[in-house]
Amino acid sequence: MKKTVISIGEILWDVFPEGKKAGGSSMNVALNLHKQGINSKFISAVGDDESGKELIEFLKAQNFESDLIQINDLPTSTVEVKLDESHQATYTIVEPVAWDAINLNDHALEAVKQGDAFVYCSLTCRNEKSKDTILALLKQAKLKIFDINLRPPFYTIETLKTLLGEANILKVNEHELVYLKDELALTGNTDEQLLKQLSLNFNIEIICLTVGEKGAYVLQDGHLYHHKGYQVEVADTVGAGDSFLATFISSYLNGYPINTVLDRACKVGAFVASQHGANPDYGDEVFS
Repeated sequence: MKKTVISIGEILWDVFPEGKKAGGSSMNVALNLHKQGINSKFISAVGDDESGKELIEFLKAQNFESDLIQINDLPTSTVEVKLDESHQATYTIVEPVAWDAINLNDHALEAVKQGDAFVYCSLTCRNEKSKDTILALLKQAKLKIFDINLRPPFYTIETLKTLLGEANILKVNEHELVYLKDELALTGNTDEQLLKQLSLNFNIEIICLTVGEKGAYVLQDGHLYHHKGYQVEVADTVGAGDSFLATFISSYLNGYPINTVLDRACKVGAFVASQHGANPDYGDEVFS
């Protein structure tokens, strides 16, 4: 039976020097889940403006339902993307924007209650309105997946502790793990020790650590799995981590062994890094 995953968070335009592309880490995750045959639903908000209408049209062109995307009086989100010499992206995220004010409503509550999993991130919690909505929806979720997604200066350690305390599955990258080590006074000397402390402190069942071109690790039931990743010529890193997470979720929900889950996630993450923008087209051939 087809699995249903509800994601909540940002939908926006990534503005590159050469033009704009639809994006937002949360939307990227939702769209990649959709591409992989998951019944993917997305809670967010756009403004009552031309940019918002264009984003809804973009989703329709992907055959993605937009019925949980609200329209409010704030402007549709835009993000200025800059790439360094190694094609790593940095982001300038305007505020306030429409997804800062996502309302709690019956449609969202029912969707999360019926879904197999709920995906959330810290960036969407930078404003109290959307944060309160996420915390209320977490109470309804069966499986809670936290993509920590730190974007300075839009987080506090207190909010992160609350969000970590809700998570069944956590995705974190190597830089975010260093931040958590410092702020939470974790005492481990290796990634494995740090992940085990995080798991124990917050009762998190599965933690996925991405380490760029060195691949990824997964801690599950006290056992650490590693995949060395796939080497590609990087076009840009925008959306690579989001596609990795979406593939991890879809593969996990469909019952693949954890080593296979990790391999599939690394394959798709590498493919997206080799393409321009966050949402290149792909099909099942990406797994071969």
